[in-house]
Amino acid sequence: MSVRVGIGYDVHCLVKGRTLMLGGVEVPHTHGLDGHSDADVVLHAICDALLGAAGLGDIGEHYPNTDPKYKNMSSSLLLKTTNQKVNDVGYKVANVDVMILAEQPKLQDYKPKMRFHIAFELAVDETQVNIKAGTNEGLGLIGAQKGMAAYAVVALTKG
Repeated sequence: MSVRVGIGYDVHCLVKGRTLMLGGVEVPHTHGLDGHSDADVVLHAICDALLGAAGLGDIGEHYPNTDPKYKNMSSSLLLKTTNQKVNDVGYKVANVDVMILAEQPKLQDYKPKMRFHIAFELAVDETQVNIKAGTNEGLGLIGAQKGMAAYAVVALTKG
């Protein structure tokens, strides 16, 4: 069995007046993430990891932030479309592991919803998706509560 691994990363600044979307789930907060689409750092990191593992480049090549058709687009649609691109070249998701970095809000109650949503969009079992969250211990952009980031690692199998 052939296994391919990819890593993804995304970071966005927090701004007032936007809905906070993480892992395809609306998370109540005073600020949302600023970006061309809905700026869901979790789903963007997963898309980048999927594309990397399949040898298909990166998220900016497929969904450029200069293209108006992606303005305010749901990142759930980007994830579903990215997964189809991966499937089209003969790979399927074996597992996804995500690390979210955010000082606030606390994400413990939202992780199961994110896990369910990501598994649904990728057409895999929830046991194949893991979500973790941590802080930056007050350091940098994230520690100052000016932004959020996410890392994702994806394993694909040929198949």
